Amino acid sequence: MKRQIATLILFVLIYSGCGEGENTGNSASDWTPARVNKCIELFEADQAVYYKGCYGGYKEGLELSQTWADYLVYNMEHKPLDFLQLKDFMRGLVEGGPTPSGHRTPTVIVVLPVLGMDEVSIRSGAWMIQQALAQGVHGVHLPRFRDTEAVKRFVQIARYPIHKQEIDILGEGLRGWGSHKFAAWVWGLDEEEYLKKADVWPLNPQGELMLGIKIEDRHGLESTEALCAIPGIAFAEHGPRDMGFSYGHLEGRADPPMPPEVDEAGQRVLAACQANGLQFLDNVLPDNVHWKLEMGVTIGAGSVQEAAEVGRKLGGRKMPW
Repeated sequence: MKRQIATLILFVLIYSGCGEGENTGNSASDWTPARVNKCIELFEADQAVYYKGCYGGYKEGLELSQTWADYLVYNMEHKPLDFLQLKDFMRGLVEGGPTPSGHRTPTVIVVLPVLGMDEVSIRSGAWMIQQALAQGVHGVHLPRFRDTEAVKRFVQIARYPIHKQEIDILGEGLRGWGSHKFAAWVWGLDEEEYLKKADVWPLNPQGELMLGIKIEDRHGLESTEALCAIPGIAFAEHGPRDMGFSYGHLEGRADPPMPPEVDEAGQRVLAACQANGLQFLDNVLPDNVHWKLEMGVTIGAGSVQEAAEVGRKLGGRKMPW
């Protein structure tokens, strides 16, 4: 009880008067962000980004508001699906921010248990995609893509109908009015500005949302080039743990030494990403981040802070982190 009271007093002292719509601003930085989405700003400066896995509510968001990571992967693929907890997490990020780079929050990408196997699977999971976006996250990452129509529906579901790029291929956006209100507060924008910016990048150069696809089994791998060619996707990966699993490997490796067929799958997805202007996600370690960056990895996965520090120095990162 004494510990709880002390925590409450500390919270009040630090955050007194800070309600929804206010930013505590407990980080000093000379950097002036050019975008809402820190990762997109870095990509546009030809910089790689580095992520950390996360899950939880307000407390975890508050703690991670000053994270070393550029991007937080909020995992609801294998952990309980809880959008109220996600909303609290985003509130914690805002109220503990801004980041050392001056961004209101780190980039937050949610992974959901919506399988990209076919169009029906994506349509059935549309509500999850839209619920995640309504909590103010900066993107969604989905597993098991095998079908190009599934990719198209993914992009369509994540867009508002006011955005028109490639709607002859994708169809008119399906997000509804009202889904923007809390999300606008998280982004620190007025509601109309949020509606304008809450679109998929790089298809919309002014968009601040990143959609990612996992091509993570040998069946999806057969359609790699077609999947990565659908407009509206920002990044892709070959999901080495699941890719290996689909070939019968039980260890779940994501770092070297990798099974040769998994390495080959990674090279194929990387080539498709580069051919279509997508970012490529793969694990990085302190001792291999140099050659991974040279190979073309632009999203350093694995949640290893030391790898991020090495990679940022190699890349000449100027933005604070």
